[in-house]
Amino acid sequence: MNKPKMATEKGVPSNSRVVMLLGQLEKMDGEVMLRDVETARLVTAKILHLIQTQEKSGKEVMSKGSSGMEVILSSLENSRDVQTTLNIMYILSELLTVGRGRRVGVFVSKGGTGVLFQILISASKELPPSEELMLQLHSLLAKVGPKDRKFGVKARLSGALNVTVDVMKQNLQNAKVLLPCLQVLRVYSNNSVNAISLGKTGMVEVMFKIVGPYSKKNTSLFKVALDALGALLKSKTNARRAVDSGHVPVLLALYLDWHRNDTRHRCMLIRKGLLVCLRNITNLKVGRRAFLEADGMRILYHSSTECLPVRTLDPLINTSSLIMRKCFPKNRLPVPTINSAFHFQLPQVPPGGAGDQLYSQLSGVDDVDESDDNEETEGETDTDNEEDKDQCNLNDDIETDLNKLHPDRNIGRPFEELKVYQKFFSELSEDFQGYSFDFSKSASTTSSSTYLFSSSSARFSRPAEVPTAQTPSPKQIPDSQNVCTSVKEHQTLSSPSLTSSQTPLDLDTIHLSKNKDQQEGINIPTPDRCTAPPSFSRSLSQGHMIEQELSHPLEGVSLEDKGNQNAEAGSEKVKHEGSPVNNLRHVQPPLLLGGFPVRRTGGGGSNVGSDCGSEGTEDEGGDAPLLEVPDTAQLLPLHDPDLYVEMVKGTQSVPQYAEVAYPDYFGHVAPMLKEPLLDRIYGVQRSKIFQDIERLIHPNDILDKVVYDIDHASPMIEENSESLKFNSQFESGNLRKAIQVRKYEYDLVLNADINSNHYHQWFYFEVSGMRVGTAYRFNIINCEKSNSQFNYGMQPLMYSVQEAISGKPHWVRTGTDICYYKNHFARSSVATGGQKGKSYYTLTFSVNFIHKEDVCYFAYHYPYTYSTLKMHLSKLEDMRTPQIYLRQDVLCETLSGNTCPLLTITAMPESKSSDHICQFRNRPFIFLSARVHPGETNASWVMKGTLEFLMGTSALAVNLREAYNFKIVPMLNPDGVVNGNHRCSLSGEDLNRQWQNPDPELHPTIYHTKGLLQYLAYIQRAPLVFCDYHGHSRKKNVFMYGCSVKETVWQSNISATSSDLQEDLGYRTLPKILSQIAPAFSMASSSFVVERSKESTARVVVWREIGVKRSYTMESTLCGCDQGKYKGLQISTRELEEMGAQFCLAMLRLKRLTSLRNHQNLLDLESDIIGTQSKSVSSCTTTYVLEEDEPSFLEAIDYSAESNDEDPEPESDLCGDVQENFDQLSDSETRHRN
Repeated sequence: MNKPKMATEKGVPSNSRVVMLLGQLEKMDGEVMLRDVETARLVTAKILHLIQTQEKSGKEVMSKGSSGMEVILSSLENSRDVQTTLNIMYILSELLTVGRGRRVGVFVSKGGTGVLFQILISASKELPPSEELMLQLHSLLAKVGPKDRKFGVKARLSGALNVTVDVMKQNLQNAKVLLPCLQVLRVYSNNSVNAISLGKTGMVEVMFKIVGPYSKKNTSLFKVALDALGALLKSKTNARRAVDSGHVPVLLALYLDWHRNDTRHRCMLIRKGLLVCLRNITNLKVGRRAFLEADGMRILYHSSTECLPVRTLDPLINTSSLIMRKCFPKNRLPVPTINSAFHFQLPQVPPGGAGDQLYSQLSGVDDVDESDDNEETEGETDTDNEEDKDQCNLNDDIETDLNKLHPDRNIGRPFEELKVYQKFFSELSEDFQGYSFDFSKSASTTSSSTYLFSSSSARFSRPAEVPTAQTPSPKQIPDSQNVCTSVKEHQTLSSPSLTSSQTPLDLDTIHLSKNKDQQEGINIPTPDRCTAPPSFSRSLSQGHMIEQELSHPLEGVSLEDKGNQNAEAGSEKVKHEGSPVNNLRHVQPPLLLGGFPVRRTGGGGSNVGSDCGSEGTEDEGGDAPLLEVPDTAQLLPLHDPDLYVEMVKGTQSVPQYAEVAYPDYFGHVAPMLKEPLLDRIYGVQRSKIFQDIERLIHPNDILDKVVYDIDHASPMIEENSESLKFNSQFESGNLRKAIQVRKYEYDLVLNADINSNHYHQWFYFEVSGMRVGTAYRFNIINCEKSNSQFNYGMQPLMYSVQEAISGKPHWVRTGTDICYYKNHFARSSVATGGQKGKSYYTLTFSVNFIHKEDVCYFAYHYPYTYSTLKMHLSKLEDMRTPQIYLRQDVLCETLSGNTCPLLTITAMPESKSSDHICQFRNRPFIFLSARVHPGETNASWVMKGTLEFLMGTSALAVNLREAYNFKIVPMLNPDGVVNGNHRCSLSGEDLNRQWQNPDPELHPTIYHTKGLLQYLAYIQRAPLVFCDYHGHSRKKNVFMYGCSVKETVWQSNISATSSDLQEDLGYRTLPKILSQIAPAFSMASSSFVVERSKESTARVVVWREIGVKRSYTMESTLCGCDQGKYKGLQISTRELEEMGAQFCLAMLRLKRLTSLRNHQNLLDLESDIIGTQSKSVSSCTTTYVLEEDEPSFLEAIDYSAESNDEDPEPESDLCGDVQENFDQLSDSETRHRN
């Protein structure tokens, strides 16, 4: 080796003593050191002394620009004298002990690792090898190894592995030498190839000779030995070898011994090391089996339970919990098949499609796959660090094909096919010649509007039931004489379900009067088809008094006797006229449509009523109880229970639902109180997991009683049972099975999307028969996503019928002890098409009910059914004024025969003049859609806010209608919504992945919606903005996804020319405006990157094929906000509807920003909205650039999250502190003119 020339750093005196000694050492080449051994020993001893006694000497050797390290390494390599070599190694040990790793990095960069391995090989050839030399060599290697990324490769290629193994085997009783050897072995084993090689040499067995039972001696040695053993056992080969050798019971016995004797918890690291070894072994199926056979579940469960009171032992508890969860025997779900309980016959099943894959599967594919799903494939790689091995490229999904990135307006269909869509754009040719422009209140609106749903109601009429609450307690009954005389004296107040002998009610004959000017009663036919006498009229309060009145409790249930009603009429009238709550409805439970008996499944539900007259003659009384409930239609202008029932009649469902859920019938009034994100209780998940593990340890304590099952129609619950009753047989309901596992604990199984075997997330079900003051635990056991906002403050929703009757018709956030975690249920990879993550997850929450015999509904998010949409659209028709142009068309029919509505909303022209008609016809189009994913109900609430704003009478709404022509498809997937799906349509496919090539039969709503856009593109009237409303289950706030070539290229680091990056930055204008005016909107969470996996989504297809640069997906959180005005709060329908209205305001401001007229007040408006200085690029152009300082780095974006949030993501949501790029905004919309 050529000797380096000694150099010194500027500022270091060349006459420094250590520098002079290094200079002397430098002059000694290999031959001189061999001849003059004493001098070499003396010089190296003096250098060591200086470094040990003077701190500055070490700094001089390691200072920048100094060649001291090269001189030391060269001398070490040339030395043949053991003492000289030891002196140099002592010097290196002193130098590398300080410096926080920087000095070790310098040592590695100078080739020091290779020199040490060379000395180690040479020393091993000496017989006998020097013990001190081996000790120092391994001590140095233990310090250097973690900093050298190629340490394991160098060790194997140099032969150092075998040397270390031999030294260890020769010094098993010599702790002084063994300790550094174990430290080096731990680093060796981080390389998977080395771990396999070491296992073949018998190191696993050697390690088990080193570790032993509890002892106060050699604890450091045990700790390092367990770390090394844990690293070795990461290899499947070594783990299997340990199992075959019977070491699993040994590890459990050792852990139990240390747990019992380490009473002061001073050896927690040793106990943790034993658990890590067990964790790595149980990655294998044979390891898990050996663990169970050795009674490992019981040992770890009891030891962990004893550790719970000591907070510092949490690492032991967490690792034990992980092992027990992993070893809990995998079970299949307690259902006949993981396919949906319902099946819809498709008109065609395309080869390779979702339906073909599902129904071509062989029997038995539901069986649990017992492969080693926790162990990655072991490869012959030379990766030494876990970070390198596990690191994945987060940008793999970003589109890198520039040809695909640049929008290519390709309509894809001939105009002859697209002409069929001309009928949906009659406003483009409307001349209004036969229309009177007298905008008085008596004037009629345009005759082109179409009422969508009245005909469908008659066409598809069929039975349905409106469940109501059970009879309240005696305190709520106003007068005992009002009770039906045919009721037996011993009868309890808890009314049984409607018996088969009773004839269901026909709601077509029920008239619920809400007219303030009428004094008519409510004629309700009794089960014997006789008409009950009318109840007495109630004067309705003024609109501004209703909310205050609903806050008072109601008088309760009036059980009016047929024979006594006339006698009691006067007193009854007086009583209710003085009641503080006088806005009431009379409803007889249960209410049925069509006069057909309804099949109840699972014995659950709210078929409650009275059996008055059921045991006597018809003349002795046949009246069911009349429930007085608040008329929420007065609080909800777009809600009408009677109209809702009519809409339900025309709704087609695969299960042929015949019931109406109470919350959908009476509506939801958003509560005034804000609901904060739930603070997570420390250790709640751990405690829930331990309760699950108890099922295996104490199986006799488990009831395992099925109380609800839609796969079996027979009733499951006897009348006097203490079990809860469940039901989900209503529109948008989803609950497949309920199993009582303990007295107050239930496992719930969700139904898969129809024609699918997964997508379990949306739930909506009814519970009754509860006790007050008891904590009921509900476990939804077949969730699929690897994480959920339920772990970060989100709560499920509950609607209490008793609360609604008392004046609080609210969906409220509820539940305590909420957590979301992986469970022991699994599905095979064959059944899921080879998807990863074969285990299911549990959402668990506990509820204390406050009303006895209540009927409560639980939902994943605020329900919004298809029938609700039809009702709202019908009510929107009533809201229309003569100044509003509103047309409702049927875009198409869905697979099951439901209609897909299409709305056109704009302003009527001011007159018949050609100028006004021309302005009317040439308004820019705004195209909005929502609810392509049924489980994202928040999208419908945002759309509701948008529609109500557009139909409003404010000056802003008027200006917005005059500025744009809105084309709106409010529900793209009616079939999925009706049938309680989470993501798919009846074809079993995600409709938002079908936009590239939609099938007219399987995906009619997407096919025809795209056809509308293609028609607009063909006639050169492509929308100014396209926005698809979605919901997001894994992130907070409201945000947008858009499309940008430049941002995609920058994130993917692909090479591109400046011409490739030319694009108008106007795509950022709308989200930027929203971030300023909408408190729930987060610009930091928004992304404009185009991903490969999203190339078939509406956003990307409309951007690429239709040429709409402002093509967005607007995502609304299902949870809450972590920024702005609503920070720390869960989102409610109030904020969602507000977001829909704010979107309209943003569109109005966007219009002003893109206006052709260049006025100074526009510049002021820009500065006021965006908070930046604005300037006109050109006096004759329409583009305005909003200048801001460009940040130095791009914002971090989660690319896997857009509504298809299947991949795990961190809770941080990658927003907050990250700055935004591209804050300069520009718009040029020359083709859209006023």
